[in-house]
Amino acid sequence: MNTSPHITIYGSDTCAYCTAARMLLKKKGLTYDDVLVSKDPKKRQEMITRSGSPSVPQIFIGEQAIGGFDELYALEKNGELDRLLGLEA
Repeated sequence: MNTSPHITIYGSDTCAYCTAARMLLKKKGLTYDDVLVSKDPKKRQEMITRSGSPSVPQIFIGEQAIGGFDELYALEKNGELDRLLGLEA
């Protein structure tokens, strides 16, 4: 049974950092909602309201705003990502 928090990535299909974030999560075997904001003003506004930032990607674990790819990678590198996702043994 998967009890990991829900992951959401707000991004675009042409953003290299968005692609890198998706690849990192896929490599870990994680699923996520991929919300494309580049052609959807309502979803872009939802992202800005939730994160406080207009830049992509904006990544959420549950309701917690993680930030962009750099922050996601830093969490992975220092082992905090697994803790946030409840993946620690």
